[in-house]
Amino acid sequence: MKKINVAIVGASGYSGEELLRLLQRHEHCELKVITSRQYAGQPLEKAMPRFIGSDLSFSAPDIEQIIATCDVAFLALPHGLAAEYALPLAKSGVIVIDISADFRLKSPARYKEYYQADHPAPELLSTVVYGLPERYRAAIKNANIIACPGCYPTSAILPCAPLLATGLVSPQGIAVVSMSGVTGAGRKVDLPYLFPECNESLRAYKPFGHRHLPEIEQELAFAAGIDAVNINFIPHLVPVSRGINSTILLNAESGCTLERIAEVYHQAYDNDPFVRVLAPGSCSDTKYVTMTNFCDIGFNLDLHTGKVILTGAIDNLTKGASGQAIQDMNIRFGLPETSGLL
Repeated sequence: MKKINVAIVGASGYSGEELLRLLQRHEHCELKVITSRQYAGQPLEKAMPRFIGSDLSFSAPDIEQIIATCDVAFLALPHGLAAEYALPLAKSGVIVIDISADFRLKSPARYKEYYQADHPAPELLSTVVYGLPERYRAAIKNANIIACPGCYPTSAILPCAPLLATGLVSPQGIAVVSMSGVTGAGRKVDLPYLFPECNESLRAYKPFGHRHLPEIEQELAFAAGIDAVNINFIPHLVPVSRGINSTILLNAESGCTLERIAEVYHQAYDNDPFVRVLAPGSCSDTKYVTMTNFCDIGFNLDLHTGKVILTGAIDNLTKGASGQAIQDMNIRFGLPETSGLL
């Protein structure tokens, strides 16, 4: 089988590094272009010693070079920049898999509200497929631009969507409390993310207005089959490098039991290779998903309060970003979904 020629645009961030880690062992892929303005011209093994022995080198971003040599381009760029590459690449037949936030939201107005800028390419939004395989696998198979979900949204949507779709829980009064490792903030030098500031510390931040909030609300509304959902989303920073665990509180509807929740989950996910439904009454743990593409889902029912308590654990850099992007690529190119990920 002919190998897929791959570009990673913005390969020097944490998500880019994770793409490099996974794609270099992917038997169906060949890395052709890895870009970084910071490291342009440097060998990969010099800039990132974990890749000692690699013959790859960073180059400055060059759209024409990618078009000439690659079948697929992963865009690991800050929001606002990915759209500049997505349009010309997609028009030239290169499949675009965007890890940034540029194409996750279907509403340009919501994008402007949360990113304080006009959407850079609103004309593309109707053609973009949201890259959550467990929800949109069929559409991903034919997509030219795939928007990878955010890390927090992945950990919340996968536990919630099947229960909302079947009416076991109410779309009203949902609260998502998430904890993330420090790599979720990206590879940057900023006071709140320095080791002495993070170590031995746990704190909430952005208790309202977080940029992942509209993405979670959008997808939960789609799952529930209604126009809009309003939730509380409260993220926390914890002193670990990677991993996210979200605890989600929902109001149980009539007929909601642990047995029925388990039945719905197994119907939804038994054929999904990267979702693991835990035993009733269990809670997920990041220890068991770190450095993997799995999402572990735990569930409890509190009869005292009438609340369903869900937990979703992922690795924010793998299932929350680069691993999920590769899962999307596998689906798009007709490969086994687990290729390069197990």
